[in-house]
Amino acid sequence: MSWLSSRRCRLLILLFLCSVAIFLLYVLVNELRFGKLTISFLDVGQGDSIYIDSPTGNHLLIDTGPGNIVLRRLSSQMPFYDRRIDLIIETHPDLDHAGGVPGILTRYDVGGMMTTEKKEIKNIPIILAKRGQVVDLGGGVVLKILFPDRYIEGGDTNTKSIVSELVYGKTKILMTADEPQAVENYLADTDGSNLRADILKLGHHGSKTATSDALLGYAKPTMAIISVGKDNKYGHPSQETLDKLKRFNIPYLRTDEVGTITFVSNGTEIIRK
Repeated sequence: MSWLSSRRCRLLILLFLCSVAIFLLYVLVNELRFGKLTISFLDVGQGDSIYIDSPTGNHLLIDTGPGNIVLRRLSSQMPFYDRRIDLIIETHPDLDHAGGVPGILTRYDVGGMMTTEKKEIKNIPIILAKRGQVVDLGGGVVLKILFPDRYIEGGDTNTKSIVSELVYGKTKILMTADEPQAVENYLADTDGSNLRADILKLGHHGSKTATSDALLGYAKPTMAIISVGKDNKYGHPSQETLDKLKRFNIPYLRTDEVGTITFVSNGTEIIRK
């Protein structure tokens, strides 16, 4: 074997060992998340998408944003070798919340979908959302459906969009969609102080049509999340909503300003990563 061939052989072996080391490091970093709850409010532009990884490794995706940008965001959250999403919750069929569904169905093995609309997707069970349903994600994490309270044929998609509450120990995360303040006030009248939440994902990207005083008064979150696109044509979030958060002394984070926002469980608490 010539000196040049020997050198090339050593270089190939070194490259192989480096690749193995990088792979093992990647696996280790992701395995360290196993046993913890991770929730990420994905930066998908002008839309909503929330990725939840339970302590037992079950994956839940609430909405998929306006298109395939969700695929890029998920690739930074999930190990490349894990191609399963156990459940997609499509809060309502508007494109800024459901536009990424076709791409997800193409790239991932999806266990089921919860929606507010009757539909058929080959080989995927469809669940119609209704108040009182509980999704057990494992490891002590449950997702409770608060709205809609019944199936509604037709009608405005925003008004019947899904509101859910993620519960892990004493931690609660309340996630609204695009429902108007009338629905928020209905939940305030129905649930009252049970709406208390550590984190509140604001409705309708911070539009003035959502985020009622009643909801904020009962939820009393320590942090609000606004999923919104930079320089969007709708002017979201509205100054009215931002002023309201200030009046209630609620700090907030915006995906258009800080990108994807991730929280990870730390014992009995959940902290920003």
